[in-house]
Amino acid sequence: MQQRNGRLPRIVVIGGGTGLSVMLRGLKEKPLDITAIVTVADDGGSSGILRSELQMPPPGDIRNVLNALADVEPMLSRMLEYRFTAGNGLAGHSLGNLILAAMHDITGDFVSGIKALSRVLAVRGRVLPTANQAIVLKAEMQDGTIVEGESKIPLAGGRIKRVFLEPDNVEPLPEVLEAIRETDAILVGPGSLYTSILPNLIVPGVADALVESDAIKIFICNVMTQPGETDGYSVSDHLQAIHDHVGHHLFDYVIVNNGDIPPQVESKYAEQGASAVELDLDEVKRRGYQVIADRLVLFRTYLRHDAERLSHHIYQLVESWMSKKR
Repeated sequence: MQQRNGRLPRIVVIGGGTGLSVMLRGLKEKPLDITAIVTVADDGGSSGILRSELQMPPPGDIRNVLNALADVEPMLSRMLEYRFTAGNGLAGHSLGNLILAAMHDITGDFVSGIKALSRVLAVRGRVLPTANQAIVLKAEMQDGTIVEGESKIPLAGGRIKRVFLEPDNVEPLPEVLEAIRETDAILVGPGSLYTSILPNLIVPGVADALVESDAIKIFICNVMTQPGETDGYSVSDHLQAIHDHVGHHLFDYVIVNNGDIPPQVESKYAEQGASAVELDLDEVKRRGYQVIADRLVLFRTYLRHDAERLSHHIYQLVESWMSKKR
């Protein structure tokens, strides 16, 4: 599919974490011009250590997305994800995180380092951090307590009322706003609602740019709830949380899983406090969203979106939208 001027349809994908990377592995096989906008609020594990010790934005989510979009031999992809298990100061770090830290130093700038590594990895598309600085994510819980740090929020043991950023005047990367203004489609999710998706949307200027865009806007809902973040949440609860934070009805379409999850898999997740996200279809439609529901899950070690089937639905929606605009 191409527009009349010969260019590929442009899509912006916003989020972070494993879910986003899984989806991108499917989307990169489609004739699309992809820009991935990724959170920089991570403060745990290897990313948190590098963030603290090198005063750089956390590289982990960026690494995952670069690897998902890279056009490289499988062994190089495995190398990027390799995590050291021994070595004083080395154990726990992934090689990809260390390479991004090196590129940050070599180029003198995190965004420039990402661009340089993207060329090395023959990345299909662009990968941009929401901001060119590390962001501290905080959560106000329903009981009024404040929890600081992306990695600590799901462990707080309460219900989240809202999340917010420090500093509150963080500036979005100009290229992020430009990409949103010029895109044909915007995808949000999948990913941790409060710690991967919303940290992007509450960066000042980002939500406003999304509202002003005439692109088709699609929300990809998680398959399972996340303990400490979205316990008991339905599809409409996810959408309401986003609305509460940005103050706008952002999406035209919602893509959700309606496939059955095997009982043995469901019980495995139940032991961790997770359950399937309920599709409250009538309520979602009542709020004005159009719904695409399909069997969108695969299970190997973990439940994941079926990247091929999900990307097919996204591509069909974008193709239909572009045809109407012509």
